Amino acid sequence: MRTRNDVHLLLRLACCAALIFGGVGCEEKLKPAVVPLTQEDLPAQESWRSAVTFSDSARVRAILWAGHIAVFSGQRVTVMDDSIHVDFFDDRGLHTSTLTARRGQVNDQTQDFEGYENVVVTSDSGTILRTERLFWTNATRKIHTDAFVDIAGPAEHIMGHGMESDQDLKHYTIFRVTGQTVWRE
Repeated sequence: MRTRNDVHLLLRLACCAALIFGGVGCEEKLKPAVVPLTQEDLPAQESWRSAVTFSDSARVRAILWAGHIAVFSGQRVTVMDDSIHVDFFDDRGLHTSTLTARRGQVNDQTQDFEGYENVVVTSDSGTILRTERLFWTNATRKIHTDAFVDIAGPAEHIMGHGMESDQDLKHYTIFRVTGQTVWRE
């Protein structure tokens, strides 16, 4: 006949055995995968809710705001992956247009910008460009893409694939028009 102490001892031993054998069995299942990273894979700098000013000859060309910015010095690229907003300015320092995108990156050598996902450019004259991928070249201050575009302005609405324009959307060319063109007067 077993006493109460014997039952408690057996229960304790059973619990310990379960913990030991259960822990050994679970250990391999919970072991995380190890991914080797080089110094180049890690950002040299990171910032949150920050602004970057692009200038040339003491003139502001653009001001970029982003929720998260990571600078990769080895690759000479700055990556933004949270709510991008860019204001563009002309040679006189006057605001010309605004770009928003979900994510993007800047080439640190050329200061060229790439925007991805839900890209919208709104000019101060009222023209709105929508696309999923857009590039801004700092040297020429022009925007371009090979992706589908939807441009709506005060006098027209055009859709197509591929385009090039000045950053204030006054003079643009759509390479393959695919949608209906509506001219408004």
